[in-house]
Amino acid sequence: MRGRLEMQRPHLDERQWRIALGAEADSWGHGGIAAVARATGAARNTIKRGMEEAAGPSLAPAGRVRAPGGGRKKLEEADPDIVGALDGLVEPESRGDPMTPLRWTTKSTRKLALELTGMGHPVSHAVVAEILKSIGYSLQGTRKRHEGRGHPDRDAQFRHISATAAAFLAAGDPVISVDTKKKELVGPFHQGGREWRHKGEPVEVNAYDFPYLADGKAIPYGVYDLADNSAWVSVGVTSDTAQFAVATIARWWDEMGREKYPDARRLMITADCGGSNGNTVWLWKRELARLAARTGLEITVCHFPPATSKWNKIEHRLFSYISVNWRGQPLTTYETVVSLIASTATTTGLVVRCALDPADYPTGIKLSKKEQEEIPFERDGFHGEWNYKFSSHRPDIE
Repeated sequence: MRGRLEMQRPHLDERQWRIALGAEADSWGHGGIAAVARATGAARNTIKRGMEEAAGPSLAPAGRVRAPGGGRKKLEEADPDIVGALDGLVEPESRGDPMTPLRWTTKSTRKLALELTGMGHPVSHAVVAEILKSIGYSLQGTRKRHEGRGHPDRDAQFRHISATAAAFLAAGDPVISVDTKKKELVGPFHQGGREWRHKGEPVEVNAYDFPYLADGKAIPYGVYDLADNSAWVSVGVTSDTAQFAVATIARWWDEMGREKYPDARRLMITADCGGSNGNTVWLWKRELARLAARTGLEITVCHFPPATSKWNKIEHRLFSYISVNWRGQPLTTYETVVSLIASTATTTGLVVRCALDPADYPTGIKLSKKEQEEIPFERDGFHGEWNYKFSSHRPDIE
């Protein structure tokens, strides 16, 4: 019925359309009006009037169906002030205006309609939606744009990192990007995203994600090789500390880096300014000094300026693909976490190796002033707090 009527609609004027609706409803008998109303969205009164016109004497149209100026006026014409009143309620700054009645209220069309009605502009929520669209509003979410207070030398540091990395890569020396991925609870917990499954057979998980219900927490720390498009990920089980971070870098070198770069004498690390590999973490520096001495590598570290960690290559060349690979998959065991990370791949040839690191990394280790001064590293002339290196010719730090 709906398809049949929709085919006729473009060829009929208002009166003919009413008659067509009325005739269709009449042919259905009892319940016909309700059926036609559901199928077409037409008002019941319109359908009833069409039935009466269809049963009455034939009247030839008199040139136009509706008299000039006939029909219901748009609400904006009948109540010109409603547009301004509505615009004032939804104006973005109105939430910060202590005088607005909707300062702390979600601005749904129904709440806006109630508020307008209380202001003397009776209106339905459907008409509110139409008016909002007509004056240029649409439903929108937030957009991540603000990165925090930018450092004046942010761009200069980006250029410094780029130039340093280019020099390392040109010489055949490894450049790695490091960071910690978001910690995950291990157990039957909800994981964002969806996977193909038989209809009506979703994976059942816990209704709540309280930490005490978990079998532990997984802490993936990654090392991404920029030149080789490969990565190593260690999954920690205790804490994300500087010792854990450097242990993961050492594991990458022993398991992957040494074989890929047998002649390398230098290593460049790019990292953000926070977390276990932060530029102000002295334990991070001491552990890197020990790594340089053990491997014989001169290690150069360049930190991205504060509030720019998303530009670190590991974020969008490794971590994003790991998240896609385990979407909709509960991380029920540590073996599941390791297997899903290790199976991450891309069409550009990303290769990921992963292993569990069951070691206990204690938190709260503080280095004394004397211990800090004994760490053998050299600050760069340009922002030494972000750029520094560890010589491979210095003795081990005990």
